[in-house]
Amino acid sequence: MNVAERLAQGNLFESIPDDIDQEMFTELLAGQTVSVKRIVSKGHTSPESGWYDQEDNEWVIVLKGEGKIAFEDDSITHLVPGRYINIPAHTRHKVVWTSRRSETIWLAIHYN
Repeated sequence: MNVAERLAQGNLFESIPDDIDQEMFTELLAGQTVSVKRIVSKGHTSPESGWYDQEDNEWVIVLKGEGKIAFEDDSITHLVPGRYINIPAHTRHKVVWTSRRSETIWLAIHYN
C-alpha cells in the first residue's frame, strides 16, 4: 500500500442522501485542540429554544448553499459560498435559516 492509499481522504460533496431528515454532522479530523466537521443542512435550523455556547472557538465557512447565523445581540450574518466567520468561544449563536432548495454544506473548525 502506498502513502496516498493510507491517508484519510474523501470528498466533501459526496455521501449526502437525497432526503435529509436531520442535519448531518460528520467529523473529518480530531486532535487534542482542534476538530473539523462537515455539516449538511437543508432547511434545518437550530432548536427554537437555547443558543450554542461552546467552550471552543469555531471557524465556519459555507462551501455550498447558504445560511444565516443569529447572535444574542440580534445581529445576523448571512453566509454564502466562500464566506466564513470566526466565532469566539462563549459567543452565543444559532442557525436561524438554511436554504430548502439545495443542501448547505458547512465546514466547521473548532479549536482552542
